[in-house]
Formats: sequence, structure tokens, C-alpha cells
Amino acid sequence: MLSVSEQNQEPDLKTMEAGGPGPGFFREVLDVLRGNERDFTTGSITRAAILLSIPMVLEMVMESIFAVVDIFFVARLGAEAVATVGITEAMITVIYALAMGLAIATTALVARRTGEKNPAEASRTAAQAILVGVMLSLPFSLIGLFYAPELLGLMGASETITGAMSSYTTILLAGNGIIMLLFVINAVFRGAGDAGMAMKVLIFANLMNIVLDPLLIFGIGPFPELGIAGAAWATTIGRGLGVVYQFWLLSGRSKRIGLTWVNLIPDFSLIRKILRITLGGVGQYMIAMLSWLILMRIMAEFGSEVLAGYTIAIRVVMFTLLPAWGISNAAATLVGQNLGAQQPERAERSVWITSGINTFFMILVGITFYFKSVPIMELFTQEASVVAAGATCLRIICFGYIFYGVGMVMSQSFNGAGDTTTPTLLNFVCFWLIEIPLAYALAFTFGMNETGVFYAIVIAESLLGLFGVILFRRGTWKEKVV
Repeated sequence: MLSVSEQNQEPDLKTMEAGGPGPGFFREVLDVLRGNERDFTTGSITRAAILLSIPMVLEMVMESIFAVVDIFFVARLGAEAVATVGITEAMITVIYALAMGLAIATTALVARRTGEKNPAEASRTAAQAILVGVMLSLPFSLIGLFYAPELLGLMGASETITGAMSSYTTILLAGNGIIMLLFVINAVFRGAGDAGMAMKVLIFANLMNIVLDPLLIFGIGPFPELGIAGAAWATTIGRGLGVVYQFWLLSGRSKRIGLTWVNLIPDFSLIRKILRITLGGVGQYMIAMLSWLILMRIMAEFGSEVLAGYTIAIRVVMFTLLPAWGISNAAATLVGQNLGAQQPERAERSVWITSGINTFFMILVGITFYFKSVPIMELFTQEASVVAAGATCLRIICFGYIFYGVGMVMSQSFNGAGDTTTPTLLNFVCFWLIEIPLAYALAFTFGMNETGVFYAIVIAESLLGLFGVILFRRGTWKEKVV
């Protein structure tokens, strides 16, 4: 039985489903991309989910471009330069996990305060999250500043990398606070429903990085030739300018969120709440990342060609998952804001609608992977054995795409409610207790080799989606107080 407010939403929803979006819808999309504020606790849920998803998808794509651009230019400096970037990125994975965990907590809390129509408290929460980000980044800055060569040595880097090329690692680790702030402040914008602002920040930061990379690496014009250190400076400066842009937006451009010196006075009770939710978010990403590393170690047993095919296939999968993550982030914002507005039923309905959108997208990608796996792999390599291994991986993994779409939305919905414990436990059970032992058993005990690993991934990810739905339907997340 629909409430009066939900009945009033239905004509709008039916119009969209029957006749498709009209000119008014596209004007709304442009408004959101420009960063204009909207209230996502009223009106059509489908429209709200789509309007939030579009800038969030673009934001995820923009975030991935940083690494692609660096590799593109650094590759001209030789294999050891590329290896330096790869090893450094592996070390920065820990920082990304912290940043993502803090971003989850920030989005949940800011969305809840925004839904409560309490912009003052939302702004105070944003300021305290920024303080936490700075606090978490300081130890890594000091370690990177003084011990970068030693860290590279522990990772098995060559003497050339630990010597002449260690400046790349030093600069990125010392400036990790910029990465942290970029994630956290964009999470503030997402929680407030200003996803367009988060997208614009990353577009600006990427443009700066693209321009500065060749100038500082190769010394074009009046710029010094810094080699691989130039790539680190370009990325750090590009992201840093993005952070400056974020603070400018927070200084008055956003009607919902604003920073004041008073808000930056430490509130240790709020900081403890932020850290508690952050811990669960960090756990989710660390569990997932470590499981992928272990699977990579298992795949190495089947030879370099199979490992190369698997590596390329997983990169393709991860790139196509970026839009799905963007759509899932929309669910987190909708849940947080609607719970804050005391509309738990609308929050739940938002999740089911967003799950439908995400699943539809993932099915389309899965169909493409199944029928075009070989041409996709041939875009990256012409080695027949590598193409065969990667194509097999894509064809098998795509069978679980319908569950992946639901699973991602469920995880982000729990996060949006401030419940980071449930998705952390789900990741632990599905990835460490099921996926890794099953991959080993299917690959070696049952003699399925690499295909056993591929099927283990499908089974574990599918169970993650199913378990997520079961726990979500219990509804305990609606009672989460944050």
C-alpha cells in the first residue's frame, strides 16, 4: 500500500518508463552536472537515482584517468620508470583504502544531516571529516618523506628504482594528504546531493594533471626536465589544485555545505563517530584488495600467458565496474538523506530501484563480454594464448554480472545508512571464507586450473549479492543511528 507521497510520485515515474525522459529531464541532468542543489527526499525516486548516478559515474571515470595518464607518459621513460609507478601504486593502495573508508563515513553522516534539513550540522560534520583526513595522512607523509627508498627496497625494487627513481614515491607519499582530502571533500558533496560538484572537481584536477605531466616530465618550454619526479609533481599539483577548487566551492558556492573556522575546532565525540564508521569502510576495501592479491598468486601457478590474460581481463572488468560503482554511490546518498528525513520506506524503495538500474546496466555489459570477449582482448594483445585465457575469464565472469549489480548497491546502501559492519562481514565471508578456498580447491584439487578460479569468483560475488539482499530485507539498517 503506497503512501500519499508515493502515490503522487507514480505519474512521474510512469511517464518516464512509458514515454522516456523528456526535455525537462535533460534540463534537470544539466542542472545536476552544473552542481545545482536538489532535494532528493521528494519526487520521483527513479528520476532521483538517475540524476545522482550520472555525475557519480563520470566522477568514477575521472578518478581512474589519473593512473592511466601517468602510465601513458611515464612509459616513454622506460620499463623501470613504469615499474616504479606500479610499485608505488601498490603501496598507496593502503592510503586509498583509508580514503575510501573515510569517504563512506563522510557521505553517510553528511547525507543523514542533509536529509534532516540541518545544513549547520552537515557543515560541521564535513569540517570534522576534513580534520580526520589530515590526521590520518600525517604518518604516511612522514614515512614517505624519510623512508621511501627503504619501502621500495622492501617491495623488491631494483637499485635504480630505490636510488634515482625513489623521488616519485617520496613525492606521492609525502603529498598523500591531498589524495585524502580529494576523496573526503568529494564525499561531502555527494552526501549533500551535490554530485555534480564532485565531478567538476575531478575533471579540473585531471585537466591540470594532463597538462602538467608532459611539461614537467620532459621539460617542455620553460619547465625543468624532472623525469619521473615530474610525473609525481604533476599528479600532486593537479590533485592539489583540485583540493583548492574544493575549498573554494565550500567557501560559499554550495548552499548546503559551508566551512567556517568555528567548525574546524576539533569535536572529539564526532571525530570518534567518524573513525568508527571509517574503520568498517576500510575493512571492506582491505578485505577485497587482499583477496584479489591472493587470487593473483594462485593464477601465477598457471604460467605467464594465463596470468597476463587474467590481468588484462580483470582490468577490463574493473573499468566497466566504474559506472556500476557510480550508480551504487547514488544509492548510498539516497538512503542517507531519506533516513535523515524520517522516510525509511522511501529509502528502501530507492535501493530496489537503484538495484534495477544497476542490474540492467550490468546485464548489457555481461552480454557484450560473452559475445565479444576475443575482440576485447585483442585490443590489448595479439598473443593467442593470452587472448584465449583472458577471453575465457571474461565469458565466465560475466555470468555473475546480474548479482554483481545488486551486490554493489546493497553494500553501498548499508554504508549510506552508516552500517559499515554488515558489508565488511559480507566481504570477509564471501571473499576469504568462500572465494579463496574455493578457488584453490577448484583449481588444484578438482583439476580445473585457471577456469576454477574464474568460477570461484562468480560464485563468491553471486553469494555476496544474495546474502546482501537477505540482510537488507531484514531492515535493521533503518534503525541505525549516526
